[in-house]
Amino acid sequence: MNNRQFFIRMVFASMLGGIVALGGYQMIKEDQVRVIQADNQPVRFSNYELDSSAMIVPEGLNFVYAAKAVTPGVVHIRSTFEGSSRMGQGTNQFDEYFRQFFGDPQGGSQPQQRQSMGSGSGVIISQNGYIATNNHVIESATEIEVLLNDNRTYKAEIVGTDPTTDLALLKIDASGLPFIKVGNSDQVQIGEWVLAVGNPFEFRSTVTAGIISAKGRNINILRNRNNLQIESFLQTDAAVNPGNSGGALVNLRGELVGINTAIATPTGTYAGYSFAVPSNLVDKVLADLKEFGVVQRALLGINIRDVNAQLAEDEDLNVLEGVYVINVNPNSGADDAGIENGDVIIAVQGEKVTKTSELQEKVALNRPGDKVKVTLIRNGKEKTVTATLKNTLGTTTTIASSNNMTIQGGTFADLSKDEKAELKIEGGAKLLKVEGGKWREAGIKAGFIVTAIDKRPILSVEDLSRALTRTNDGSGLLIEGLYEGGEKAYYGIGW
Repeated sequence: MNNRQFFIRMVFASMLGGIVALGGYQMIKEDQVRVIQADNQPVRFSNYELDSSAMIVPEGLNFVYAAKAVTPGVVHIRSTFEGSSRMGQGTNQFDEYFRQFFGDPQGGSQPQQRQSMGSGSGVIISQNGYIATNNHVIESATEIEVLLNDNRTYKAEIVGTDPTTDLALLKIDASGLPFIKVGNSDQVQIGEWVLAVGNPFEFRSTVTAGIISAKGRNINILRNRNNLQIESFLQTDAAVNPGNSGGALVNLRGELVGINTAIATPTGTYAGYSFAVPSNLVDKVLADLKEFGVVQRALLGINIRDVNAQLAEDEDLNVLEGVYVINVNPNSGADDAGIENGDVIIAVQGEKVTKTSELQEKVALNRPGDKVKVTLIRNGKEKTVTATLKNTLGTTTTIASSNNMTIQGGTFADLSKDEKAELKIEGGAKLLKVEGGKWREAGIKAGFIVTAIDKRPILSVEDLSRALTRTNDGSGLLIEGLYEGGEKAYYGIGW
């Protein structure tokens, strides 16, 4: 090969290499452009509205229907309190951090010497203006204002209260209201989705979701002098906070399954669990308050405790759950039915009970005079008896909101609200007339108000009857009280 041919080939090879290099560069450049274009997606602001109407939500997870259905039926309650009467002077006092659940912007857990305000929630249960809430939301309030979801406001009147379940019934003068249907709390399952609706921190119509964490929960929050409180709460992890108290706990069908009442917290705000009065108990209590003004409390008449492994071993029981009967009160429904000390109750009306809170709830759903079937285990054998429930006075009659009762020739009545306010006392049993018997013999005159027997407070005729019933050994009694003018007096009666 001569030099001329070698040179031509070198030029040709150089040109070919340049063409190949340029082509490769163009190919790489085009790939880079496609990658950049692929990453350059349109940017949308955070207020971009997505139409969710066509979205498919798994069955059992759609909260929208229930939220829309129940929100109009939940109200905001504002209570006004005068002076140091905040939270009342009664016996149903809540522990400090549970009081905070009430939601008092003035720090109502401490006595105030000025007018203070409290905030809570309520549930409309009828179109003509009946509203369910917690007793502690309106207890000792001098004025109650109800703010509806549509911003209408009404003054509310108290129909009745029940501190033993922390429930209250209010009434506003309105009609055609949206209301929430009461569901069956017995059918609620652990793990079932529920919504809590209320007004936490004054944030109106707030909806939160959670599940039922437990049923029949006793948290020792309610206090009653006669140990008649009922705690069989639904426990849920739906977020609730101060102001939710008295609001609705509903299932995904929009049915009321509970009234939100308390939270377990070291700080006063939500820490993971809340508690609601089950709707079956709510329904019964509110029906009593509406019809009679007071709750018709039915009792078996027994002292009880939960069965556990240690008790089963100590008492040689062949069961590890149920309700152990410590003592049967004389002449009670349980006594008449043949229930004995040491029996273990395992069912009421065919429904299983495993702890005292469940038994108390099952019995409380009835009225005095109702008959219930009680299944128990005695000496290792199962037995079912029928018990006729009695009231706190030991009878099967209906108790009125203003009790009148004749005891040993004296007719007594409960004090009115005005009388208690005028005399500055919590309650008492007023002697209306004396026709003879021990009261006349002791020199007690009509108008005397019994406030204590042997240092035990007497707030009502019911308290008086119970105190006198317990005293049947012929010993003397110290009767304390005052007359209508405020004059204090003391009497001794042989009973």
